[in-house]
Amino acid sequence: MSPASSSFRPTSSRAPGAGATPPADAVVVGHGLAGLVCASELLAAGRTVTLVDASPETDLGGQAWWSFGGLFLVDSPQQRRLRVKDSLELAWADWERTAGWDRTEDALGRQWARAYVEWAHRGKREWLATKGIRSFPVVGWAERGDNRGPGVENTGPGNSVPRFHITWGTGPGLVQPFVDDLRRGIEAGRATYLPGHRVVELLREGDRMVGVRAEVLELLGDDGGATAPGTGTGATLPTGERGRARATRVTGETELRGGAVVLATGGIGGNDAMMRGAWPQRLGALPEDLLHGVPAYVDGSGLELGAQAGAAWVNTDRMWAYTEGLGNPDPVWHRHGIRILPGPSSLWLDADGHRLPAPLFPGTDTLGTLEHLQATGAEHSWFVTNRRIVGKEFALSGSEQNPDLTGRSVRGVLGRVRTDVPAPVQAFVDAGDDVIEADDLETLLARMEAMGGRPLDRAAVREAVAAHGREDDPQRRLLRDARTYLGDKLVRSVAPHDLQDPAAGPLMAVRLRILSRKTLGGLATRLDGAVLDAAGEPVPGLFAAGEVSGFGGGGVHGYRSLEGTFLGGCLFTGRRAAAGVIAG
Repeated sequence: MSPASSSFRPTSSRAPGAGATPPADAVVVGHGLAGLVCASELLAAGRTVTLVDASPETDLGGQAWWSFGGLFLVDSPQQRRLRVKDSLELAWADWERTAGWDRTEDALGRQWARAYVEWAHRGKREWLATKGIRSFPVVGWAERGDNRGPGVENTGPGNSVPRFHITWGTGPGLVQPFVDDLRRGIEAGRATYLPGHRVVELLREGDRMVGVRAEVLELLGDDGGATAPGTGTGATLPTGERGRARATRVTGETELRGGAVVLATGGIGGNDAMMRGAWPQRLGALPEDLLHGVPAYVDGSGLELGAQAGAAWVNTDRMWAYTEGLGNPDPVWHRHGIRILPGPSSLWLDADGHRLPAPLFPGTDTLGTLEHLQATGAEHSWFVTNRRIVGKEFALSGSEQNPDLTGRSVRGVLGRVRTDVPAPVQAFVDAGDDVIEADDLETLLARMEAMGGRPLDRAAVREAVAAHGREDDPQRRLLRDARTYLGDKLVRSVAPHDLQDPAAGPLMAVRLRILSRKTLGGLATRLDGAVLDAAGEPVPGLFAAGEVSGFGGGGVHGYRSLEGTFLGGCLFTGRRAAAGVIAG
């Protein structure tokens, strides 16, 4: 795993056995990216902060640490160098069309979205630069809009132009500057960090939130013995691997007081029960074989705390699940899944071997693809591809699957371009859990049937493979359009060729499953991060940031994301919530 988790260990402000935690200007619940950004901004303004989380310190940075580090930017220097013509007007038109807002409660989400897109256009990149955060020079085209080339008007959901900027250093590189800010705050005596403290109640005096009640947790070893005391004093709780669930027991309680409480606790993607309760009927049954794209600590606890305190929890049925999930052969958490970030060339089939209809091609319209596949009643689908395509067009999402980018290794990135198949991708091929290779189509189909546990319509597959190679095939046109963008041509798409071309290497089939990831709904918030009740009135002293707030307003994305907007939403809402606390 890279980089080492030891780089995420700020020095405690007090030794074990010290007295009760003094009141702070704000108690921030959640040590993921949104919570860290909020704490950073408060500290920069001279405020005092108590940062608390149920997880051990090893998990500091939360989901963001595991991420690819993708950020949505508009009209950036990187785009312009690649001859991409973007603008605030184009980005906003894409966002509105993609979100599909259709509810009264979407008014807040729309306000947040407009403010966020404006920041992504001017302000976001400049602020990140002050933190030493840079992006990789090639801009990705995630959620490709309308499946056409740059400069062609987009009429469907998705990005009209490439906007996915990968952080140099991926998720850990994005998180680290804010961890450094926290460490400096601790050293200055203005920040207290309490991992291993599970918030179970928001404290109210009169009508105002004034703090939290937290259980102090003790981690248990594999034999059930305690591995460290949970003193409630800011001591570090050691643990094993980042993201891995650990048994705990409660050793006590503590109250943490503050002038305001900021919830930054994430969504529900690691909690099967909550996912099943919220999953909408329009998407069919949630798969029994659902892969988890987030650790178990993404459990919805902050959403429940907010609702119990009177907050409005809106758009509960909107979630962002991916259809290109692979089981991790070296899992960290239960049913650990990794998403393929595909280029445009692989042939996509449902579990019976029927080709997905245009325009549902790899790299486009995640929700449309999910809706189509869920309607089949099966829990998997297939990419039929070959080694040449896999080598150039398959990227795996996540910091640990991209050690070259995570480690900021120019040599490693150049080596990826020269390598037949990058080592992280090859590891999934070698594991054989979801990937099949064969020298001919009939052998491949037989192996797909064995792995999938159901017969394929072999005639339909043969016809789909043949059609895929024709010049007038819609996917062939998509590929040609993709290669008119220099970034795709350089690193994300192969030249058009027949899938069965022997020179392209063995045929391959990749079994894909549904992967949980983001909660799009959340606690309703004003533009200053203040949490609202069902009547639209602020809950005094309560703020929210990040996924727990639907990345702003309880649903900044509507039904769909343009990608690069989740981490960016944590950055933006963390800053806004801090400003709201400061303004009082």
